[in-house]
Amino acid sequence: EGFSDPEIANFISYRFLAVMVLAFPLGFYIKGKRLKPFFMLGSLGVPLVAIGMILAIRNQLFTLLPFMFIFWGVVFTCFQVSTLPYIMRNTSKENQSHAISLNYATHSFGTISCSIIIFVLSRLMKNIDEGTILLFISLIGVVGVFLLFQLKTDDVVAEKKGIQWRSYNWNLLTKAIVPTVIISIGAGLTIPFINLFFYHDFGVDSSEFALIGGGASLLVAFMALLVPKVKDKLGFKKGITLTQSIAVLALVALATTEFFVEYWWALPLAILCFWVRTPLMNMAAPMTSELTMNYVGKENQEILSAVTAAIWSGSWYFSSQIFRFLKSMDMPYAYIFYITAALYAFGVFTYYLLILDYERRVE
Repeated sequence: EGFSDPEIANFISYRFLAVMVLAFPLGFYIKGKRLKPFFMLGSLGVPLVAIGMILAIRNQLFTLLPFMFIFWGVVFTCFQVSTLPYIMRNTSKENQSHAISLNYATHSFGTISCSIIIFVLSRLMKNIDEGTILLFISLIGVVGVFLLFQLKTDDVVAEKKGIQWRSYNWNLLTKAIVPTVIISIGAGLTIPFINLFFYHDFGVDSSEFALIGGGASLLVAFMALLVPKVKDKLGFKKGITLTQSIAVLALVALATTEFFVEYWWALPLAILCFWVRTPLMNMAAPMTSELTMNYVGKENQEILSAVTAAIWSGSWYFSSQIFRFLKSMDMPYAYIFYITAALYAFGVFTYYLLILDYERRVE
């Protein structure tokens, strides 16, 4: 009857491992190249591999799953690493905030759509299983390939012949990625497993969590669309640090509800905290992306995107292994989430220092 928490964490970690290994060399490779082919490969590969994983589970071919997750990470990397460089190449300076925010909002709208599909089908069709629903969603995902054929703009930044390692400003790149490293490690301990927290502590099944997650994604999408106005009004310093700080407090409150599961108000409070933490932490993401991309300059943007993807996936890979170890020792979710909150708080501080340096450089 399904996989255990440590098994799930182990399978997920293979995807992150693949992205971690591939992202860095891909960042070198895409510099000076058209990005549309990488979008095509990712858009076709992700849903097809997802279908393969579902069929493997149905036929109890569990030994194939690690390889399927690795391949899933490979095709996902092609899409993930190319996105921000494409936006920076093909948008004007004044439209960058809007383009990056819309990109983040689009992911949220996709999550909302999936959540609605899962909840509605599971309620209307009592005999349908989760695998069938995921197959249906994966088939819808293939449609994205046909939409990419309509993508006409694909500017290429001129590349110096024989570009080498020393072509990049590694001092700027290192400063830009330090906050990402810290926050991504904490996120890897929490985000992939938040549904397990709700299931084990409050008995929230997958269809019910789809509704909760859909509500969070709706808030994420709405808040992402507000990012340009927030940035214009508050600037990077207040816009990033304030939203992330409130999100950290909400995560601490969410974790603490585990100690009060016997009270009726614990679940509503946990959902409320989840709905506060998720959109606010994600609201900062478009601003931090724009900040770091502009901080390192055009000649370093492809490699920054690749390094960032590698860091997130690498951190999530190791965090997944740490999570598996901690849960095998029966550590409560609350303590794991507290670790995440501490890392988040330190990450917010390092972003503050980065913003100060960026403002000095701009002046």
